[in-house]
Amino acid sequence: MPAGACDTHMHVYSQAVAGAPGGPPLPGDYSVADYRAFQANMGLQRVVVVQPNAYQFDNSVLLLTLRAFGESARGVAVVNSDTDDARLETLTLAGVRAQRFYALRWGAMDFEAMDAVMRRVHPYGWHANIQLNGNALPLHEDQLRRLPGDFVIDHVGKFLPPPDTKSEAFRALLRLIDTGRCWVKLSAPYESSAQGASGYSDVGSLVATLAMYAPERMLWASNWPHPFPPGGEAPDDRALFSLFAQWVPDAVTRHRILVDNPAQLYGFAPAVS
Repeated sequence: MPAGACDTHMHVYSQAVAGAPGGPPLPGDYSVADYRAFQANMGLQRVVVVQPNAYQFDNSVLLLTLRAFGESARGVAVVNSDTDDARLETLTLAGVRAQRFYALRWGAMDFEAMDAVMRRVHPYGWHANIQLNGNALPLHEDQLRRLPGDFVIDHVGKFLPPPDTKSEAFRALLRLIDTGRCWVKLSAPYESSAQGASGYSDVGSLVATLAMYAPERMLWASNWPHPFPPGGEAPDDRALFSLFAQWVPDAVTRHRILVDNPAQLYGFAPAVS
C-alpha cells in the first residue's frame, strides 16, 4: 500500500448499542480495535466509516468511531430532511462528509427521499453515497444528474447480476461519470458476482473498464467486516486486494485510486511518504 492509502467503505458494530427497527440484525461485534488490526495488516492509513443499515438513523456508533480515529477518518451518516442544524453541524465537525442512500433491502433512505435530504445536507459540504442494483441506473439517471455536487456509487455499481460493458445499464454509469461529479467504489465484487469465489471475473471486467475510463473518479474500499456475505463466508481481504491489483495493473493508477482520489473527495491532507 502506498503512503496515505484510504479504505473508503467499512463499518463498525457494537452489540452494546441495539440495532434499530427496520434494519438487519447486528452481525456481531466489530470494534475500532478490530479494524485497527485489519488496517495495520493491510497497510492502510485512512478510512471512511459508513453508517450500517443495522443502526438506521442512530449515528451514535459512527460518531464514537470517528472520534477514536481522529483526523485519519471521515464518515458517511444517515439523516432525514428534518434533522436540525445543530445535529448537522455536530456530524460535520466529527468528520461526516456524506449522506447514505441504500435502495435495497433494509435501507433507511432511498431515492424517494434523496432530493429533499440532499437539499438539506449539501450546504454542509456533504455529498450523496448511493447503493443500488446498478441495473436500475437508467431509471434513476436523471435524478442523479440533478444532485448538487458530487455523488458516489458503491461496489462497482453493484449490478445484480453484472452486465456486459456494452449494456445500457453500464453505459448509464459511464454517462454519470462523464458529469465529472460521479465517483465509483471499486469494492466488494463478491456481493454482485454471478461466479462466486472463482475469481469474480464478471465484476473484474467492469473494474478494469472503469479504471481505464476514468481513473480520476475511482475509489477503493474493503467493505470490512463484510456483513452478510453471500453464502455466509467472508472473503479473504488480501486475496480481494490482489484481484484489484490484477484488474488495475498500473501502479500510478492504483496510487491515484488509493491515495489521491479519496484525499480530494474527503478532504484529507496530502500524504507524507
